[in-house]
Amino acid sequence: MVKFQPGSEVPLQDGKSAVIKDKLGEGGQGSVYLVDIDGVSYALKWYHKNSLSESDKFYANLANNIEEGAPTDAFIWPKFLTEIIDGEFGYVMDLMPKEYKCFSDFLLTKEKFPSISVVVNAALNITNGFRELHRKGFSYQDLNDGNFFINPLNGDVLICDTDNVAPYGESLGIAGKARYMAPEVVRNIKSPDIMTDRFSLSVILFRLLFLDHPLEGKRTLCPCLTEELEQKFYGKAPLFIYDPDDPSNAPVRGVHCNVIKLWQFYPEFIREKFTKAFSKECLLGDSTRPTDNDWQIAFTRLRDCIVECPCGGETFLDLNSDSSSCINCGIKIPRPPVLVSKKYKVALFPGNRIYRCHCDEDSDNYAVPDGIVIRSQNRPNIWGIKNLTRNDWRITAKDGSENVIPSGKVLIIVKTDSIDFGNCVGKIEL
Repeated sequence: MVKFQPGSEVPLQDGKSAVIKDKLGEGGQGSVYLVDIDGVSYALKWYHKNSLSESDKFYANLANNIEEGAPTDAFIWPKFLTEIIDGEFGYVMDLMPKEYKCFSDFLLTKEKFPSISVVVNAALNITNGFRELHRKGFSYQDLNDGNFFINPLNGDVLICDTDNVAPYGESLGIAGKARYMAPEVVRNIKSPDIMTDRFSLSVILFRLLFLDHPLEGKRTLCPCLTEELEQKFYGKAPLFIYDPDDPSNAPVRGVHCNVIKLWQFYPEFIREKFTKAFSKECLLGDSTRPTDNDWQIAFTRLRDCIVECPCGGETFLDLNSDSSSCINCGIKIPRPPVLVSKKYKVALFPGNRIYRCHCDEDSDNYAVPDGIVIRSQNRPNIWGIKNLTRNDWRITAKDGSENVIPSGKVLIIVKTDSIDFGNCVGKIEL
């Protein structure tokens, strides 16, 4: 087995060398080192001999991924590939910034999110990363809680362990991690692909929101999880803990405390989405598993209905109802004005934003804000939308008159009937 000491030079395929500075860790597949290339610090993941079932194929796939490039900046993607030394090799990637914390730490409550908005932003960033990955023709193949690092302050996400990514139809011989593998992979009747990625992504998103596992309830409480029971619970006969027709695996009070508390707080359309994702049909590998885009739309809708209660906590509003109860203090919050645009309804509440996906028929960009709801400094009960784009908005007022709102200017919500954003028209409901 190849071992490196500080100062060792590891030759790269491009002719440069990575200089070993320190050893960062070691696992079953190999070791991770801190390295220097041309004065810049990186991480080197080095695979031990015989740790990969198809090392030649794995090496060629890494080279292909480096050539293709990362789908988005959310991926800690391979940057350089080493030469092969005595049958062993590795790849170089960026270091994980210190402000990002492993997703598993949130599940263990070593780290906590400061607000609902941050949780939802993390969900949006995770789904967008995999949407772009799949659009580029890749599948992940080993999706689990160790793949994600999240900035707890804002929900930004970095996705690591991308050496498992491969083009559609390619199998690297990696099945995945227990409790995250699709049932058909657990049963060994299918190799990982985009459809199994969809299942694993649904598990990740469920755990992000509810901090428990969607298949672990009353049935799975056993003294010892044998291989036979693991096959049953996660492969042959999995059952969602909130299956509407079969309560035999319902969460147990005193054990599954997180999901029992949190499930009731989320809007019905989110609960329905997860109920669909873990329905018996989808657990059996049905092709109607929610896609990345389905989740993207769902979490955009979820963000659109978050407001800050007078108690200081964030809550969800039912934008089809006259009022909603705060999930923190229980007081009734009247329905604010709502922007109805495309498939979305956005609560026009001070501090909330409208995004490019709301304002452009051709865009699904959930991250770029095109407007923000603000209060009048002199008259706090007057709310408006500030135009954050470079384009003029054409508005139709409640009295039928028309006006133009240039970049940086504000329209008064109660006086506005509709907004022509340029490639989309939104209606304001009071």
